[in-house]
Parts: sequence; structure tokens; C-alpha cells
Amino acid sequence: METWWMILISLGIAALVRSLFALFTSEKKNLPPGPRTVPVISNLLWLRKSSSEMETVLKNLRDKYGPIITLRIWSRPAIFVASHKVAHQALVQNGAVFSDRPKALPTSKIINSDQHNINSAAYGPTWRILRRNLTSEILHPSRVKSYSGARLWVLGILINRLVVESTSTSSTGVRVVDHFQYAMFCLLVVMCFGDRLQEKQIKEIETVNRQMLLSFSRFNVLNFWPSLGKIVFRNRWKELFQMQQNLENVLIPLIRSRIELVKQRQQQLDNDHHEQVEADEDKDVDNSDTVAYIDTLVDLELPDEKRKLNEGEIVSLCREFLNAGTDTTSTALQWIMANLVKYPAIQSKLYHEIVGVVGPSPSKQLGDDSLGLIKEEDLQTMPYLKAVVLEGLRRHPPGHFVLPHSVTKDVELEGYLVPKDATVNFMVAEMGWDPKVWDDPMDFKPDRFRGEEVDLTGSREIKMMPFGAGRRICPGASLALLHLELFVANLIWHFEWMPATEGDDPIDLSEKQEFTVVMKNPLQAHLIPRPTPSIALP
Repeated sequence: METWWMILISLGIAALVRSLFALFTSEKKNLPPGPRTVPVISNLLWLRKSSSEMETVLKNLRDKYGPIITLRIWSRPAIFVASHKVAHQALVQNGAVFSDRPKALPTSKIINSDQHNINSAAYGPTWRILRRNLTSEILHPSRVKSYSGARLWVLGILINRLVVESTSTSSTGVRVVDHFQYAMFCLLVVMCFGDRLQEKQIKEIETVNRQMLLSFSRFNVLNFWPSLGKIVFRNRWKELFQMQQNLENVLIPLIRSRIELVKQRQQQLDNDHHEQVEADEDKDVDNSDTVAYIDTLVDLELPDEKRKLNEGEIVSLCREFLNAGTDTTSTALQWIMANLVKYPAIQSKLYHEIVGVVGPSPSKQLGDDSLGLIKEEDLQTMPYLKAVVLEGLRRHPPGHFVLPHSVTKDVELEGYLVPKDATVNFMVAEMGWDPKVWDDPMDFKPDRFRGEEVDLTGSREIKMMPFGAGRRICPGASLALLHLELFVANLIWHFEWMPATEGDDPIDLSEKQEFTVVMKNPLQAHLIPRPTPSIALP
């Protein structure tokens, strides 16, 4: 016992001396201002704070120090930017310097295959080939269009599920977020694996994936002094490895099955002299011409390592793909619908725009499989719909911070030094709520986007950046906007949305941090099928 105690004291003193040396060295540099920190102790304090608590601290520090703040977290400075101007200067004007990622923490290395996915890969050849593959093979407009049938299929599932539940929960209302998540997950599964899987398979993937997603913050403590943590927290390490193994056990058979199916189809194409192959009659969809994300990964070669991706890396990329398109979009969708319930005048204005384009919605019966759905081409003439979606993303961005950036060399930013390998974080929510840029920023006012084009890429200027900006901007931004517009339009067209409880303010817009920033009290709403009038609405 005494030996272990002496080892711990020695290691603690060594870490304290090293941290003090780094602290005093950094103070000689012209870093952005920030509070003084106590090495090791400060790390432990930051480690204990949730994302929402950190955000509150940063808001207070911004009032004191300005829009660029330095905190010392771990062994390198962490710089937080809440200024539109500074964000544009860093991400766009100096994009090459600010486009790297910090070295992955030990726990993150497990789920991202040592930074072999798009979000975490260092700025370089591996990142470029992975991102180019996604944008050119899956997110290219022609490819996105090829998934239009899958989108209508998922919308049909969602509308029918809401019809069923709205008739069985007339007193309590419908908790809609679970249906949103399931619908988005079904859609991303089709895009990833190329097949409309059975509900049991989808639920299995969703279960193991969300288990990791929602519990991952529990493992943050393992990143503090990992060599010691592997001894002290060995059971928690085992739990993390088991979660990753569970995910691989579910996804790898699907990956192998898809790869084998593609090989068989190619052989049959060759044998039939490139004639079109008919789908298996047991399938309820023809997927022979649909390219899945997995299809594009099989023969992809990593330029630095001169090899193809292994199965673990394909699992990491599939997991990234599913998460990036599911929780962020379903979270944004819930926030938008909550505001449309909260502000019925806005909902009514949107409904009348939709009806003016496509006419009234068809009547719906329980179990009716012949639902009419708004098509994607109809969205182009709905400017107020676009304004509602943009206002939802401004007021309630699913992520209040973009993923951390890192700089590849010492660089000056607004007169301050940002040292090489420093972590730079951009405060998305603060920029969207800045009263110097937005009138009444905490109000939900879609009309602010009527007649004014907002550049979400940030190439000209940054006013809001829910998808990030610059070279690391979310590659799926256009797809996310399409999904949000299509889903919101159909949900409002088919149902009138009303609060499930009465009162002066029945919709609670309080927040909490999960994988994304979600509603603390998930939306419960009464969904009333829209009547089919005998005459067209004005």
C-alpha cells in the first residue's frame, strides 16, 4: 500500500512540475486573455463540468475578457472564439492553418480507429481522400437525387406512425422525437448499407449505436492520466471496449453481406453482358442501381499508408455517417416543430404557403398506405419554409460548438498568438445569438430571412455557422437542409400541431446536452390531421 502511495505522489509531483513549466512558458507568450489556472487541479475541474456548464462559464468569461478566450485544458491551450469576424479570419482567410484536428484522446482513438474517419482525421491526404469520396460518391447532387425514393419511403413510415400514435394518445399527445430519430436513422441506414433492412435489424443497429453515443461522456475520466487510469479504472475501460465490440458485432456482418452482394451483382452483370439485373423478389425495393456508402469504401486506398481500409475503419466511417445525419437532423427537426407549436401564427403562415404550392393534403385514414407526399421539386417555391428552417438552425443549432480545430503552426489572430498545436473552438450558438448581428436574437422570427440571402458556407462573411465554415465545413450541409425542408413541409401539410398541455407557455424550450443540444423536456404535441376542404384555400 505504501509503495502505491509513493508512486502516486511521485507521478503527481512530476505532472505538476511539468504543467507549471508549461504554464509559465505560455504566460510569456501573447496568448488571448483568460483566467489563471492551477495545473492538474484545473484539468480536474474542467473534466467534471458538463458541456452546458462549460458554456455558461465561457459566456461569463466572454463578458470579462472579450470574444477570444484562452483556457488551459490538458497540456495545451484551448482557445474559444465567439466573434463572427475572428471566425471568418481563422476558418476562411487562414483556412489551411486552422483546418487540422487535435490529436485524438485515448478513448476517442477507439471509436474513430485512431483518427481514420472524416471528422477526426488530421488535415492531410487521408482526410482529403475520405472527404472527397463522401462528397463525390454519396453527396453529389445526382447521387442525392437517386435516394429520393428512400426519402419518400421513410416519410411514409413517419407519417403513418404519427397517425397511429395520435389516435391512441389523444390525452397526452405524441412524443415525437423518437419517431424523428427512427425515421432519420432508417434513411441513413439505406444510404449506408444500400438496403431497406427489417425493423428488427434497424433497431439492433440503433440500440448499440445510441448506447455508445449517449454514454461516451462517462469515459472522459479515462483520458486524464491514461497510463494510471488503465489500472484504476480498468472496469470502465473494459466497458468501453465491450461497447465498441458490440457495435462491430452488429455492423461487420452487414458490411460483409453488402460487399458480397455487390460482388455477386457485378459477376451477374458480366455474365449477362451488362444487362440490368433484376432485384431479388423477396426484396421490397430494387437496390441494384443504388450506390451505398459501403460500396465506395471497399476499394478506397489510404494514400499515406498505401493500403485499403480494414473492417474496423469501415465500421468507424459507417458509425460517423449514421451519427452525422441522424441526431443532428432529428434534433434540429424537433426544435423547429416545437417553435411551430409554440407560435401557431408562424405555423399557419407556413401551412398556407405549402397549400398555395401543392394544394390541400389528402385525407388520412388509420393504416392508409396511399399517402400523398410533398415532393422535393415542390420545395423550390417555398421561401417561407426555407426561412423557418434557417431560423431554427440559428436559434437552436444542434451543436453549440463545432468540432475542435487545431493549428499547424504559430499564427497571429486579432493581435494574439495562437501557438502551434493549440486547440481552437468556435462558439456557434453565441454567434447565432449575437445582438450586434441579429435583432431580438432569442426570438423565433423566420421573417428575418425573407429577402436576405445568408451564406451558410461563410465564404463571404460569417453571420451564423450551424455547419461550421471553411475547409472543415460539414460536407452534408446541403443534404441536411433538404431533409429538414422536406420533413417540415410534409409534417405541417399533413397535421395541425398543437400543444399537449394548456397554459400561457405550454412549450418548454429549455436545453440539455446529449450528443447534441436537445430539448430538456421532449416535445409532446397533439397532431390533428388536416381536413380536405371542398374548395381550394386562398
